[in-house]
Amino acid sequence: MARYAGAELTKLIIQIPCLNEAGSLPQTLAALPRRIDGISVIEYLVIDDGSSDGTAQVARQWGVHHVVRHRRNRGLAAAFRSGIDAALAAGADIIVNTDADGQYEGADIALLVQPILLGKADIVVGDRGVADNAHFGPFKRLLQRLGSAVVQRLAGAQVNDAVSGFRAISREAARRINITTEFSYTTDMLIQAGRKRLAIATVPVRTHQTMRPSRLFKSIPGFISQTGVTIVRAYTTHNALRVFVGTGLVVALVGLIPILRFVWFWLIGQGDGHVQSLVIGGALLMLGSITAVMGILADLIATNRKLLEMNLAKLRQIEETLAGQQKEHLVDAACPQVIELPLGMRK
Repeated sequence: MARYAGAELTKLIIQIPCLNEAGSLPQTLAALPRRIDGISVIEYLVIDDGSSDGTAQVARQWGVHHVVRHRRNRGLAAAFRSGIDAALAAGADIIVNTDADGQYEGADIALLVQPILLGKADIVVGDRGVADNAHFGPFKRLLQRLGSAVVQRLAGAQVNDAVSGFRAISREAARRINITTEFSYTTDMLIQAGRKRLAIATVPVRTHQTMRPSRLFKSIPGFISQTGVTIVRAYTTHNALRVFVGTGLVVALVGLIPILRFVWFWLIGQGDGHVQSLVIGGALLMLGSITAVMGILADLIATNRKLLEMNLAKLRQIEETLAGQQKEHLVDAACPQVIELPLGMRK
């Protein structure tokens, strides 16, 4: 928990990645909750991902407590990472990510944080009810359901809406999750969380019709390909032994077919005309064996990655502690009797 002048408080930081959202950001900020049962401090954080319309200035005008600005557009995943780092540095106990386009109902943030406050989840995903959501077309519903089913299988957790960006994350989970994709963090995070045995929960949330198309992707085929690559990369990164050894065994089994074919013809005295089957089968067996060995090496690399991530999580914790001590020292030196609380929203 965060400390303010000797008192332990639960701090929630609501982060909003933005790209040219100066027009919609005020309405989104106005809909965010000011008070939630079990939360002592609520602060807002805007990540301006290289906007050209003055999004950062609008955020400051509306009293946003923390503003992070990228000099150029770096993509949603990078904006999300920057927000998580800034929220952790600011002492967040719970981080909620939402969009600036008004798609999500701000009041439902109270629902998102409850499983974390009750100690039942590390990550909570807002379920938009994709199957019967009136704001989604039939094709989009089908894609969302299929994608969620795949991610659910790979993550080993019940996730009804895997690409929902409306989610809450505990401080400990935020320290352990390291987003590596350049496209979207949603599926990467869930597969990582499943692999790291973090508790994932879902809660139903309300949505609104957005007035503009998504800025994350330009076409449905592009979204499918990018998401597919992200899913495969994330799963392979955290399950290298299973992927490579499994692939190697499949290739080796395929290689046995032409070899058995050659053996059959050799037994009946016709082996001279089928040597090519032996060559192809031997090549496939060798390829399968090499792939399996690559899996073992990849698993050793993954083990080293785990050690590095553990050190990174500890380093983040040390940095947060030092930052908190410095902040508390500055507050005490300026006015020992003052408790620092978040500023109200200015309109």
